[in-house]
Amino acid sequence: MKKVLCFGDSNTFGFNPADGSRFSEDIRWTGRLKKFFADRVEITEAGGNNRTAFSDNPQGDIFTGYKAVQPYLSSRYDIIILAAGINDLQKFYNVSLEDFKNGLERFVRFVKANAQESKILLLAPSKLKKCILNGYFGQLFDEISIEKSLKLDEIYKEIAQECGCEILNLNDVAETSDIDGLHYTKEQHREIFCAVMKYLLKFL
Repeated sequence: MKKVLCFGDSNTFGFNPADGSRFSEDIRWTGRLKKFFADRVEITEAGGNNRTAFSDNPQGDIFTGYKAVQPYLSSRYDIIILAAGINDLQKFYNVSLEDFKNGLERFVRFVKANAQESKILLLAPSKLKKCILNGYFGQLFDEISIEKSLKLDEIYKEIAQECGCEILNLNDVAETSDIDGLHYTKEQHREIFCAVMKYLLKFL
């Protein structure tokens, strides 16, 4: 059986912007993949709320991408989907776009070095919306975070080219919700599922 790892942040976990719960397996894009492929492909869901890609999260290793991914790399996967990075734009980390590119590239190269037989798919995150400043997540992100998010798709594209990865730009698929400007609604999860599913069908 083929194996796919879906590793990422709260949008991989399935955070519901309406009430902070976790979307059910029938709704979140990783759960939909699991049900769609059923007995044909083993889908491992490895999302985590507030998880960074490369910044050392003060909440601990499980919230820090390059550390949290390590236990998964002891297993072999045909495809590894990496969907993290937007939380590295939190104002607390104060990373420049250059810092972001260097940090994300280190993260991707680390995964590639430890999973040499796996194909890597990068998911470039959808841009933050200004409404994020009006809710709880306004404590974590600011106007500068929003401005930086507008330029991430190009950075992900460059890293994918330089590291020999596939890329799916989520800005072409779904926008963040008008509820919190950071997470996806159930309709947007469906669009992401469809896009990732079509990608996987080409290789599995």
